[in-house]
Amino acid sequence: MKNIPQALTVHKKAVVIFFVVSAIICGILAMQLKVNYNLTDYLPNDAKSTIAIRIMEKEFTQTVPNARVMVSNVSIAQAQEYKEKLAAVKGVTEVLWLDDIVDVKQPLAMADQKTVQDYYRDDTALFSINIAKGAELSAMNSIYELIGDDNAMVGEAVNIGFAQKYSASETTKAFIILIPLIIIVLVLATSSWLEPILFLVTIGIAILLNMGTSVFAGEMSFMTQAISPILQMAVSLDYAIFLLHSFGRFRLQTKDVNMAMQLAMKESFSSILASAATTFFGFIALAFMKFGIGADLGLNLVKGIVFSFVSVMVFLPALTLFLYKYIDKTRHCNFIPDFKNIGKRILKLKIPALIVLVLVVVPVFLAQGQNTFIYGMGDSDAQTRSGVDANKINSKFGQSTPIVLLLPKGNPAKELLLAQELKQQEHVTSVMSYATTVDVKIPSSFLDENITSQFYSENYARMIVNTDTVSEGDVAFDTVERVHETASIYYEDQYYSAGQSVSLYDMKEVVEVDTSTVNMIAVISIALVLLVTFRSLTFPILLVLTIETAIWINLSVSYFSNTAICYIGYLVISTVQLGATVDYAILLSNSYRQNRMSMPKKEAMKKTLSNHVISILTSGIILATAGFCLFLTSSLAMVADLGVLLCRGTILSMIMVIIFLPALLTVFDGIIGKTTWKAKFYKE
Repeated sequence: MKNIPQALTVHKKAVVIFFVVSAIICGILAMQLKVNYNLTDYLPNDAKSTIAIRIMEKEFTQTVPNARVMVSNVSIAQAQEYKEKLAAVKGVTEVLWLDDIVDVKQPLAMADQKTVQDYYRDDTALFSINIAKGAELSAMNSIYELIGDDNAMVGEAVNIGFAQKYSASETTKAFIILIPLIIIVLVLATSSWLEPILFLVTIGIAILLNMGTSVFAGEMSFMTQAISPILQMAVSLDYAIFLLHSFGRFRLQTKDVNMAMQLAMKESFSSILASAATTFFGFIALAFMKFGIGADLGLNLVKGIVFSFVSVMVFLPALTLFLYKYIDKTRHCNFIPDFKNIGKRILKLKIPALIVLVLVVVPVFLAQGQNTFIYGMGDSDAQTRSGVDANKINSKFGQSTPIVLLLPKGNPAKELLLAQELKQQEHVTSVMSYATTVDVKIPSSFLDENITSQFYSENYARMIVNTDTVSEGDVAFDTVERVHETASIYYEDQYYSAGQSVSLYDMKEVVEVDTSTVNMIAVISIALVLLVTFRSLTFPILLVLTIETAIWINLSVSYFSNTAICYIGYLVISTVQLGATVDYAILLSNSYRQNRMSMPKKEAMKKTLSNHVISILTSGIILATAGFCLFLTSSLAMVADLGVLLCRGTILSMIMVIIFLPALLTVFDGIIGKTTWKAKFYKE
């Protein structure tokens, strides 16, 4: 390690060229990266809905209807023409309508009116269609061209199509807003107009290296694509700030810029490494989720932290030595006033702060565990095309979420009994199967294969149970459970089920187990990093308690405001907020420990706060701004929700570290001194 800083300063030109060329190559590779927008693909392989989908893909040409198309002002004959046109759209594998259930050549007054109303009312037809995986965007665009602006389309495939359409552009839009805001914050916090550009170039290269190397994983989830670059930039800018601040101090001590950089690299290495390590372990906890999107996001963020660390410790020193003369020429005065007395003012709040902490910690801990969660993509914005279409269809025909049952083939009579019982279930609007569509007395071998293939494969019978629930929530999940219970009466555990509500039900079961695992791993791993960093039993407890309380307050706000939280956002924020903002607590606590060796606790804390409040505010504002930009630019509910949680959580962490942590450190100062190895605290 002693020779690396010297080698970097000698070979700075080669280092800069290597990183720039690598970033360009990775930027090109990143454009080839395949993005997966289907959340159900990340369910474990042994989830029942995953098994059902595999069976359907193997044995049936049709799968679960994943979209509904409404066409107004059409007759029965015109509706059938639209059905044929929809079926001809590339990517559409199946179209179901009224004529698949009843004979529309006969007067509709003779048919079951409830069934008719589900597909045709007031000269308006509603089609259930299936769009093949990977064809959502192209099929959605083609269908919109076919039906025009006056008609509507809604469903899981439509949500995925809009996610494909806007995800990448919204990430770009977030950066367009975020980067100028970061530059403003950094200009205020630094002494050169050029330094913010160096920070952004360094982390930008790390982001390109991270995204480009992800191509070797095969694909990336849309959540990772949307938030990983933003989070990587927001949480790792600190590393660059630490290094250049240290470089600036050593330049005052020596005229040799190469020596100043070598000393800065050696001095800042341990603090940057500790900061990166806490974020690293916070992110890596996500990789232990059974729900695969956690591993996808967690491993990408972990890789991003590694690239940011390497980029700051290798590329930034070389780039800075190339441009230090321009840094000197672009110096400006300090825009932020001196906070010399801020420590004294904050310490006056010590007792009120502790009283507030004692009063709120238990209620917010209990409240954050009672939140209502969303497991899918969430509802579309009412102002978007998908939101408008959803309102049109739901107001006309009501909600509809199909559940597909795969049953052992060979007993049409049992299928009919099951279908009849399911029809009596609350929230079940209709049941489509061979037994309900064709007289069970007619052998399937007597009928055209186009008819029988919809319901029978070599080994399974297919039954579509239409429900009037939304895709998730207590009512939807209760309906899924009742359908399962009814099916198990006739087929025990020999049936499988699929559909959006079933997949989200399985997702709920999986991620609820993930919660305790992810949080426990994050807390324990970060506590161990703090234990090694501070060589103390008390510091890790106080620091983790400080940030965890901020997390609990953040999540409890959603409970008290009766706002549902996207569960992915909940899991991510539990690790990201802990891993990223505990750095503020480390910075303050480490400085306090150093100052405490030469002065009493009050003076040590006053000096610590005066020296580091600006650094904490700078880092926190950048991370909070990143969250705000995600909220502002994303049309995806789960990404926007995560942005809100990140913005609010970062602000709460800053408050906890600046106001509450100093109170804890000074109150427990005696215990800290006794439980810290070689504390050497000053004694009067």
